[in-house]
Amino acid sequence: MNLTISGHHLEVTPSLRSYVTTKLDRISRHFDQLVDVKVLLTVENQKEKERRQRAECSIHVKGNDLFAESANEDLYAAVDDLVDKLDRQVVRYKDRLQNHSHEATKRMM
Repeated sequence: MNLTISGHHLEVTPSLRSYVTTKLDRISRHFDQLVDVKVLLTVENQKEKERRQRAECSIHVKGNDLFAESANEDLYAAVDDLVDKLDRQVVRYKDRLQNHSHEATKRMM
């Protein structure tokens, strides 16, 4: 898994980097076929304080791309919300891959 963490108007500190990687380990536990993960952490210059810190992530898995974003006044809370969204998407994608059984259509004679 290639992991890229970048910041926009923000310096990605080692503690922030380790926090994001430990949270993303939860996703890799559910689905191990992750090819590429890109995380973008930004601080927007808005007048209101709430929803100023944003976290975006795009995950490239075999045959599909998953994307989620989250905004909060605290960057760590935005990362938590982002990982929850991505976890739901990855679990849904994995279920779709594993559900190959289709009911056979009944023939009317």
